[in-house]
Amino acid sequence: MNLLGIFVDKGILSVSDRAAVEVELAKKRPLADVLTERGISLPSALEEVGKAYGIPTRILGEPPASHEVYSYIPIDSARHYGFVALDLADGALEVGVTDPDNIEALDALQFISGKIGIPYKIFLITKEDFDRVLAGYQNLSGEAGKALFEYDTSADSPTGPENSISNAFASNEGPIALTDTDVPLPTGGSRETLKEDAPVTKLVSTILRYAIEGHSSDVHIEPMQTKTRVRFRMDGDLHTSLELPSKVHEAVVARIKILAKMRLDEKRKPQDGRFSATVDGHRIDFRVSTFPTENGEKVVMRILDQSDATATLESVGFSATQLDEVREMMKVPYGIILIAGPTGSGKSTTLFAMLSELDRETANVVSLEDPVEYEIPNVSQSQVRPEIGYTFANGLRSILRQDPDVIMVGEIRDKETAVLAVQAALTGHLVFSTIHTNTAVGAIPRLIDMGVDPFLIAPTLVAVIGQRLVQKLCEGAGKPFPVTESIKVSLEQQFSDVPEEYRRALPAFSEFYRASGTAECPNGTRGRIGVFEILKMNKKLEEAVLRDPVEEKIYAVAREGGMLTMREDAIIKALGGKIPFEEINTLGGELFPEGEIA
Repeated sequence: MNLLGIFVDKGILSVSDRAAVEVELAKKRPLADVLTERGISLPSALEEVGKAYGIPTRILGEPPASHEVYSYIPIDSARHYGFVALDLADGALEVGVTDPDNIEALDALQFISGKIGIPYKIFLITKEDFDRVLAGYQNLSGEAGKALFEYDTSADSPTGPENSISNAFASNEGPIALTDTDVPLPTGGSRETLKEDAPVTKLVSTILRYAIEGHSSDVHIEPMQTKTRVRFRMDGDLHTSLELPSKVHEAVVARIKILAKMRLDEKRKPQDGRFSATVDGHRIDFRVSTFPTENGEKVVMRILDQSDATATLESVGFSATQLDEVREMMKVPYGIILIAGPTGSGKSTTLFAMLSELDRETANVVSLEDPVEYEIPNVSQSQVRPEIGYTFANGLRSILRQDPDVIMVGEIRDKETAVLAVQAALTGHLVFSTIHTNTAVGAIPRLIDMGVDPFLIAPTLVAVIGQRLVQKLCEGAGKPFPVTESIKVSLEQQFSDVPEEYRRALPAFSEFYRASGTAECPNGTRGRIGVFEILKMNKKLEEAVLRDPVEEKIYAVAREGGMLTMREDAIIKALGGKIPFEEINTLGGELFPEGEIA
């Protein structure tokens, strides 16, 4: 719908005036002002259009909606379909639309209304008001701009911004705040009183709040020559969300260091720290790392939502067959179960999902982590502190004196820890841990490189689970398309060395799915899901480890036992409509050459 075009059709605006109005609007002038200059009242003109469509109209002052109201309509849907939440009044969601002719948008709105269980009432609004309300959804730069203005203003004060910031942290009692009001910090130890009216405090709080609301996993604050770039990692990809002037970089870093109990005067070497806050009734942990660069200290914050600790083996992405395998291996009385993958591949989440299924009432479950990421009920969790000599190896020695039944070691990263973990398994304990290798098979040569003898690995290793994270299709968002003959040949070749009994269980190579937007999920994808490969030890594999423990030969024996790779698990998930087909290529190789898929 072109509002000015309707004004012309209704005789409100002449054709020549329309052209002149469009010129003025291109200069970013308000529509109401431009029309007033021509003797036209915008409310009256809009009302005429509303009468033609049978829709009430609304001219907005300040955007009336709160973030709570915005949450009923996802920002992607608002931007894609051209409607925004205005208010919640008399039990109905008031929605502003710019184009009442858009049937697709009205259908999407009907769907959202049914999903949230709240009726809606639409109002015709101008495109100008729509853009203003949309900016309120995620106006990170707007809020940051206000804080920067206050920062500039405070620079003219006698104390200056740096001193005022220091004064804001003078006390050591009280809560950490991430919103406009103080939010209690549920963890013990020292606490800070942080004044939200401090400009840099407000700026950092705004960045963290938007990162949490956007379901980001990490926040990157990166100094550059002329600016500071703020990026959020969402669904595995980094997106630039904000650019700050370089003059505030040191103050922002100082604020974060104070929160994380890090040394302010140490800028030459990396530091690690953490802090916690309660946001919307649940705890959020922030794991902070600083890194010196040519332009200043770079800060990366990992966001750990404690509500994610409720992840289950089903929710992380295991198939029914894989679930049976994992639950069966967890029943063994002793041995080592390893989760393999690079940083950010979801190893910790899978590990905690496995621990959550253990009997923690009758068994003594103890963990050693760096740091403690998620709290698990009835598990004794301890954080290593290498700076005081409390390492994984030393901690593991102490754990063995705590009468454990199950031991979780956050990471096997050196010979001493690896040997102790094997010894713990040999003495009747079930050990869970992670290891940084690209594949499940690669974990065995890695352990040998660390100094663990093959004759100790063979009897103690229960299984290795390799994993990666890929983008997940929203429910009902996948659009199927048929598999071409050439791709079918590629698929058959991919699985050609899998024994026939396992090939029969594979899904038909009939159709894949590409991301297709819905009312609630315009991009078609949201969140990530794991793809896995499970190396489960057996007699033949034990013999291979003892005889010739090279990766190629171990893989050949595992393949005879029906092991599927992570890439093949992704293919199966793509055939089942769980992930878009493009994600297969992110795991190595190229199943879909450019131009192969229309």
